[in-house]
Amino acid sequence: MNYDRILVRYGEISTKGRNRHQFVEKLKKSIKNALQLYPKVKIEAGRDRTFILLNGENSTEIIGILQKIFGIQSFSPALKVERDLEKIKQAAYELFLHLYTGNQTFKISAKRADRSFEYDTDDINQSLGAHLLKCFPSLKVDVRHPNINMQVEIRSEAAYLSSETIIGAGGLPVGSSGKAMLMLSGGFDSPVAGYLAMKRGLEIEAVHFFSPPYTSERAKQKVVDLAKKLAEIGGALTLHIVPFTMVQEAVRKQIPENYAMTTTRRLMLRITDELRSKRNGLAIVTGESVGQVASQTLESMYTINEVTTTPVLRPLIMMDKTDIIKIAQEINTHDISIRPFEDCCTIFVPASPKTKPKRDKVNFYESFLDFEPFIQDAVNGTETLLIKHNSQDESLFNELF
Repeated sequence: MNYDRILVRYGEISTKGRNRHQFVEKLKKSIKNALQLYPKVKIEAGRDRTFILLNGENSTEIIGILQKIFGIQSFSPALKVERDLEKIKQAAYELFLHLYTGNQTFKISAKRADRSFEYDTDDINQSLGAHLLKCFPSLKVDVRHPNINMQVEIRSEAAYLSSETIIGAGGLPVGSSGKAMLMLSGGFDSPVAGYLAMKRGLEIEAVHFFSPPYTSERAKQKVVDLAKKLAEIGGALTLHIVPFTMVQEAVRKQIPENYAMTTTRRLMLRITDELRSKRNGLAIVTGESVGQVASQTLESMYTINEVTTTPVLRPLIMMDKTDIIKIAQEINTHDISIRPFEDCCTIFVPASPKTKPKRDKVNFYESFLDFEPFIQDAVNGTETLLIKHNSQDESLFNELF
């Protein structure tokens, strides 16, 4: 069936008050960015619904993209019809010609959003139902479990017919809750944390720590590929590649082995916070989960958090690893994360890292070396890429730093 539009329904956006239009505009932007490869598509965003006018573009491909966009509760491929009962009947008949394969059941689900329309929902249901039963003699009514549910929505400007409701990703539109920096490694956790943060409306910029020659170009490409998966949600994602070799070597020389991981995490957080400030972010997102590794005990997080007053958001904090992996599979980051290329988090790992580090001790060990020049060198040497999910190339921003 050649639908001419897709009707998009809101979820949480519908609960917003005076600032609802801001959320709607963010959703419109997300849809526009995700559908860049479909130039004929037009987007009409209203307070209660958004309509995507297909203008001949491939509806099947576009449906697959829309399912990943946060802020969409559900959507339906639809036909626009004049607010005339006879024309609605004719459109319903033409739609059924493509849907009905024989020995099927159906129901009519009418909704009269505009009550000025002369027929109420019972009138519409009965009139359309009788018309279709007359046109398709073997068709039967089943109001509980129909094979075909013909939905008719009467609005002020037109009537809309559809036969399918597709569940969307839910959540809030990306960017509607502000910007945060995601500390992105090559493992399972941080991409999932980024995904969940974006679902709550955060615009994400990713920060990855790269330590050549200890980590390879293939490890870097792994993170770029993870960023591309996250970029599918909003159309693009900014990725900062931080040169971290000198920092890690300094930590290895100066800090006792059992405290090296704690100091390394503290320095990562300080560098990320510097980048956040430059990029006008409001928070930092990590993939930490309580007790998963030595650096993710409450004592470790308490000690590591000392270096910043910026909110550190941890979407996975109470999740089991099996739950995290399940989400990674659903968002197609799992197979990228299992590639056997080490990142900076897996090098120089001490045999017995401190699981309950003390703030006073780590501050004492760090006091013998000024790490600030190392931090500034890492920030100034950061490579920034704009990752586009629909492109093989990454654009380098030279002007950012």
